[in-house]
Amino acid sequence: MADEINYVKRSQYRLKVMKSLDGEAKIPSEIARDTEIYQNHISNVLKQLNEHELIECINPEVRKGRLYRLTDKGEKVSEYFNEV
Repeated sequence: MADEINYVKRSQYRLKVMKSLDGEAKIPSEIARDTEIYQNHISNVLKQLNEHELIECINPEVRKGRLYRLTDKGEKVSEYFNEV
């Protein structure tokens, strides 16, 4: 778990996206609005977090309006940041 926490800590973008997804599923434009990060950066961050199994897309079959949420592993990492 410490590796994942350090991975998220090393990027303000990853940290902001994780916090934005804490507790609810969102589409990339909502995440961009919440975090004040450009949407093209959000796509890259979502890909990175997905590769580390911290988030997942719950409707990958749709092209527009994909919803993302934290995985169980992602929720545990997010809890760490809520406690700090």
